[in-house]
Amino acid sequence: MNHQTISIQNLIDGILQDIPGEPIHGTVDTVKAGDTVQPVMGVIVTFTVTFEVMRRAVETGANFIITHEPTFYNHRDETEKWEGNPVYEAKLRYLQGHGLTVWRFHDYAHYTKPDLILEGVAKDLGWSDYLDPARPAMAHVPPVSLQDLFRELKRKLGVPHLRYVGDPSMTCRNIGMILGAAGSGKQMEYLAREDVDTVICGETSEWDACEYVRDAMSIGQSKALIVLGHLISEEGGMRHVADLVQSRLPGIPVEYVSAGDPYRWE
Repeated sequence: MNHQTISIQNLIDGILQDIPGEPIHGTVDTVKAGDTVQPVMGVIVTFTVTFEVMRRAVETGANFIITHEPTFYNHRDETEKWEGNPVYEAKLRYLQGHGLTVWRFHDYAHYTKPDLILEGVAKDLGWSDYLDPARPAMAHVPPVSLQDLFRELKRKLGVPHLRYVGDPSMTCRNIGMILGAAGSGKQMEYLAREDVDTVICGETSEWDACEYVRDAMSIGQSKALIVLGHLISEEGGMRHVADLVQSRLPGIPVEYVSAGDPYRWE
């Protein structure tokens, strides 16, 4: 195939063809805006579509944005309730006015084995060899104190802060990588396992998984929960996706653009 004339739809189809298994019924991995018939001029890969991300696409001449998370503020990108809302209308107008096509790559990114997002984050951490194929979402790392572990995470992920529950002196070996927003039910499922001492997650509610860890500590168990933030916990995965997309498009620019942590700390 001539990569200089590949259409956006052909690129989407090619990415999905590389993922084994049956199609995912009801997937959210759909086109959110734009025209997929147009040829790919350049690709921006990101965690979520912000105005800064869209502006970068325009600056670089890219016309295709691949996002991991929703564009229009809800999981399925349902827009009826937003019609007439000035924020939604401004975003849609910007996308349409600059001929930008947006496609979400979420379900299928997590559907692969290994999970593409987990694979990319493990690569950023230098943990690729620690992933356990026999235990999904598990990393078996050399013994390290919880304090040294969160210092390592901060350094390798380039974040100035993170939240945790646990004894900083405890030893961590078996880590559940429950990235993104998998839900506190999944986090507690892993925390309750005897072969898990630590869970690293993206986000969590503040009345269940963290309280389970506090109670576990109170009865003498060595358990810990580290909360990175949703974006931080999955960004490395989308950088990995950008590399994979670039390998399909020699000669066409593909760039990962960070959406940036939306929160500010004082």
